[in-house]
This record gives sequence, structure tokens and C-alpha cells, in this order.
Amino acid sequence: MIIGSHVSYNKDNSLLGSVMEALSYDANAFMIYTGAPQNTQRFPINIAKVEEAKSLMDKSDIDINNLIVHAPYIINLANDTNIDFSVSFLKQEIRRCESLGINKLVLHPGSHVGKGVQVGLNNIIEALNKTLELDMNIIICLETMAGKGSELGTTFEELKYIIDNVKYKDKMGICMDTCHMHDAGYDISAFDDILDKFDNIIGMKYLKCIHINDSKNIAGSHKDRHENIGYGTIGFDNLINVIYNPRLENIPKILETPYVSFDDMKYPPYKHEILMIKEKRFNKNLYEDINKYYK
Repeated sequence: MIIGSHVSYNKDNSLLGSVMEALSYDANAFMIYTGAPQNTQRFPINIAKVEEAKSLMDKSDIDINNLIVHAPYIINLANDTNIDFSVSFLKQEIRRCESLGINKLVLHPGSHVGKGVQVGLNNIIEALNKTLELDMNIIICLETMAGKGSELGTTFEELKYIIDNVKYKDKMGICMDTCHMHDAGYDISAFDDILDKFDNIIGMKYLKCIHINDSKNIAGSHKDRHENIGYGTIGFDNLINVIYNPRLENIPKILETPYVSFDDMKYPPYKHEILMIKEKRFNKNLYEDINKYYK
């Protein structure tokens, strides 16, 4: 199983620190931001630390193809008002991915901010065609979205339209998010039906990663609020069925579940959630176990 989580990345330890954190969770995959997702501040990539990270990955059976970068939230390709900024910053993030040796970049398609779905989709296509170049070693993984506000990418049809109109289709992919799909109205309990629909509309060859999250919301709520595995409205068994679906065997699965708070401190749940997943056994004492572990 290829399973991991979001992990930290900082200028001092660079990718090496990310690998060490992933190993502490018993993970063999992970996702990072190369800088704060809410701003443009970026530090140079520490190439020496990247090489150390790759050496450690080789020793620990972590395939670099199962590493993912998430693009910053401030990139909004659907809003033509800031398209030059978004294109420029996305190109910078792609180059940072290439410096790290990571070839998958998850991107929220964008929000049309009141300009309409079709205008927003066409803006995304225009921006991607301005961004992607033949020599780029990257796959832009458009993330399935919950449909909050004027978000695009809520349906497979919208994502297909984008891919169909991008010049370099070999540099395009999809990242499914179980919480987002649930909140968008897809029935995660019938996941094989979802995969069938995805295959018919977009094609399974485009599915490059999947975010495993439970949801705090009812299906179709369009709210996008993640919950810890088994503690939300999707449920543990349904998520286990997604994770162990044989059609997803070679797809990296990444947890983005909330940190757990105790005494005004927040702690990552990933080691304990990955253990639950590997054992296929729901832990009703998850929060208490996390509290004991970090104390």
C-alpha cells in the first residue's frame, strides 16, 4: 500500500526533514508545500539536503514518484484579473518541484469569483497553456473540489473540459479528495461506481493521487471541512474500501486530516491513522492515544 500524509517542509532541513517526518509516521509517501500556502515567500531549495533525502528514501523504500507537492492556495487560475501573477507563481512552483525531483503538483483549479463557470474554466485553460512547456517534468494534478463558493472542478465533467483543452495533456492529471467528492455530492460508499464514472468521463490514466479525508459535513453540503478517519460522515469502512480498492493499488494515498488539539497544542494524527488503516481496525480511542503518545 502506498500511504502517507501531509508533512512539514522548511528551509533548514528541506526535503530531508520531510522524509524523516514521514518515516516517523510509518509512511512510504507524503505531500509537502514548498513554502507557506498563503503567501509568496519562498527560500532557495537546499540541494545538499535534497540529495541526503534521496539517499534516505533509497534506504527506506520510499519511491520519489510517490512524493507530491501541493501548490499554494493563492494561485487562482480561474480569475483573469490576476492571471499573470498566478501563471508566474505556478511556473516558479513547477521549477521548485523539478529541483526537488518531484513530478506531481496538486493544484486547486480555481474560483471564478462571480464571473461564471464557463468563463472561469476558460481562464484556467488559458493559464495552464501559458504555464506548461514541453520540457517541464511535471504533472499538474487538478484536485476534485467540494464546490464551496465559486470553486470549479466540482464535477468530473468540468475537469474533463479543462484537460481536453490543454495543449500538453501528458502533463495533466487528477487528484481525488474523498472529503471534497463527498461534499460535492458523490457517494463514497459506492466508490467503484465513482471510479467507473471517472473512467468513462476522464480516464483512469489521469488519476495520479488521492487525498484520504473524512468529512464533517453531510453529502452534497459543498462546505469542505476535513475530519479524522472514521470520525466523520463518510465513515471508516467506506474509506478503507477506497484505500484498499485494487484499482488504486499504485496510486499514492495522502492523509490531510486535522491535527488533534490538547492543552492549546496541536498534534499530527497521521502515525495513528496510518496504523488504523494498515490494521483495518477503527480506533475509537484515537484522540486519547494521540494525547498519550505526544505527552
